[in-house]
Amino acid sequence: MIDRHKRLSGAAAMMLATALVGAATPAAAACKGSFAIEVLGSGGPLADDARASSAYIVWRDGEARALVDAGGGAFLRFAESGAKFETLDALLISHFHADHVSDLPAVLKSGSFSKRAKTVTIAGPAGNAYFPGLGDFLRALFDKDAGAFRYLSQYLTGEGDAPALRQAEIAIDSEQFSSVFSDGDFLIDAVAVNHGDVPALAFRVSAEGKKVVFAGDQSVLSDAFDAALEGSAPDLIIAHHAISEAPGQPRGLHRAPSAIGEMAASAGAKRLVLSHNMKRALDARREGLAAIRAVYKGKVSIADDHSCYVIAR
Repeated sequence: MIDRHKRLSGAAAMMLATALVGAATPAAAACKGSFAIEVLGSGGPLADDARASSAYIVWRDGEARALVDAGGGAFLRFAESGAKFETLDALLISHFHADHVSDLPAVLKSGSFSKRAKTVTIAGPAGNAYFPGLGDFLRALFDKDAGAFRYLSQYLTGEGDAPALRQAEIAIDSEQFSSVFSDGDFLIDAVAVNHGDVPALAFRVSAEGKKVVFAGDQSVLSDAFDAALEGSAPDLIIAHHAISEAPGQPRGLHRAPSAIGEMAASAGAKRLVLSHNMKRALDARREGLAAIRAVYKGKVSIADDHSCYVIAR
């Protein structure tokens, strides 16, 4: 009787595990147009919103081609999405706050088991007195002699089974979009944005004649970004919804909803998606959405983890 119960318990556990794996399939299946964006993590830095932190996948023809940021929870959401490391061409890091990059070592560790041999581009900002640049950040993690995860040093040395990382460090005073990756009509550009004392980037991804902008964490002082995007009519802007319209918010780091709307309107964006959703912003979403819609007349959505936006079918 005991053995039978054990067998039944084991079978039930296997069925539950299969169901849980299967539960991730619809999110993955829904996001495979010829050009699509999946929001892996739609939350911010606080563990009060039941969301993974900032992370996105760029899908092309059913393959994950770029990972944009890798905040806490990105590793799990990446697996749930059905993405494979071996198809990634680019890892795009907007800045070095933990909620945007803490899962990068885990993603790369997983990738070391893949069969990918081709170089992977990794792009991120140059540093300043307060934050490392991309090169220093990667050396702190993966330097073969002194890195925290030196056992993954093959990503920097090109030795061993893991693919080498081709580094693209973007100047933090850049005033125009700079190319970081290109493959036919698949283009990725970056430009500096203002995030207080934190060196930070926005990314633009183009494919199928369409454009998607990952605005990242930025304040209204992102003049170069605004000028570069003005009238460019991107098909989608993903903006970070970190603060409300209320007084006392950190506007030196983030755009309030009204400023997000002004940015999207100036660019002529066809659609606006709000991600990096923090509780203080979500609690005031009615007022925030009203402030956006007062100046921006396109479609506005609030993303959840695994939200998918098909740009071209």
